[in-house]
Amino acid sequence: MTFRSLIFRKFILITFLLTAVTLALGYAEPTRRQFFEAALAAALLTLLVAFVISRALSRRIARLRAFAEDGVDPQGLETPLEENSDDELGLLARSLAGMAARLGGLVQRAHLESAQREAILATMVEGVLAVDEKLRITFLNGSFARAVGIQAPIAHRTPLAEVVRDPALRELLGEALRQAEPQERRLALVLAGEERIFEAQTAPLASPSGRGAIAVLYDITHLERLERVRRDFVANVSHELRTPLTAIRGYAETLLEGGLEDAENSRHFVEIIKAHAIRLGNITSDLLTLSELESGRNGGQPERVSIEAAVDSSLRTVSSAARLAGVRLVRGGVGEADVLGNRTHLEQVLVNLLDNGVKFNRPDGEVRIEACSAPNGYVTIVVEDSGIGIPSEHLARIFERFYRVDKARSREAGGTGLGLSIVKHIVERMSGTVTVESNLGRGSKFTVTLPACK
Repeated sequence: MTFRSLIFRKFILITFLLTAVTLALGYAEPTRRQFFEAALAAALLTLLVAFVISRALSRRIARLRAFAEDGVDPQGLETPLEENSDDELGLLARSLAGMAARLGGLVQRAHLESAQREAILATMVEGVLAVDEKLRITFLNGSFARAVGIQAPIAHRTPLAEVVRDPALRELLGEALRQAEPQERRLALVLAGEERIFEAQTAPLASPSGRGAIAVLYDITHLERLERVRRDFVANVSHELRTPLTAIRGYAETLLEGGLEDAENSRHFVEIIKAHAIRLGNITSDLLTLSELESGRNGGQPERVSIEAAVDSSLRTVSSAARLAGVRLVRGGVGEADVLGNRTHLEQVLVNLLDNGVKFNRPDGEVRIEACSAPNGYVTIVVEDSGIGIPSEHLARIFERFYRVDKARSREAGGTGLGLSIVKHIVERMSGTVTVESNLGRGSKFTVTLPACK
């Protein structure tokens, strides 16, 4: 009921009462008429005053109601409420204004915290995923989208099965929902045709709108590969060192147990010990070189290195071993060109390639080296041999540490299994590339491409 309808009803009631009182008093007709007209005039005046007051009150109440309704909207809280009177409505208005100010602060703080959380989640390297109790996606960040190979954002409440086909993650989230406890597991998910390793942590979520779960995925694929490489490296180093150490120990024990008196064999035993000691020294030296290259140390300041000088120096270094093996070294055309890098390292690359060509060749075989400038601003160095060649299934792995195609022959020839790995690291540090082509039984061809100095 509005103020105006209430006043109208009051006016009717007052008029009725005045008429009843006049009749009850029994005044004479003129007197009653005069009294009634005076009372009616007073009632009309009262009604007019009440109408004006009620209209003002209605406007004030309407403003209060509009302010209270707009307060639900955060933008409505910014509209000030002007009320200066000291009556009950004024006090109510000031209370609403104070409550609105506090509510506005809470809303702004909530928006700020929400924006901060979203910014943190969006920039996290770890993938974050939230689902409801039916395993429908309610939130995912960019890292998770990139990990599973989808374009974000996606539709709200999209079933997780449409995004992640592998059931392992769904099972883990389902366990977190059923048991209402955090879960942790290492998952191997096949995403976009590639196996990725994740450390997954899930936890249940409870909110007024319903239950759910959140998952945080730490991509440890790279760490897992490094760990695998480390394990393989330790195993390979142990295996490579065990053979010469066992031989040295065995022959030393033989000498100590009476072999020193055997003049015919003692010298031979000592020569074998020396050969294995040299082999240990070579492995240690190559390991140190490889470690320095991988860590970026011992590079020194880059300098201009002459390709012709490096080729000639490398040929001199390998010439003695080539004569003993009956292999010809052929110096093809070597153009005048310079590259930027370390001369010792470049010579080591060429020596390793030439030495492999000699070791894995046949008598009367040939190892040829040539170099030329390419029109694209690069220098190409080619080392080609007429040796035994490399089977095609091994070509992709020959630059790995300790990888050997023919393990028995490699050890016989005194190789450490690290030469080509060192070659690759040096060439890559010089911003170049190294490739190999080979035909089994017909030889191999290594091509080193380096940027030329301008």
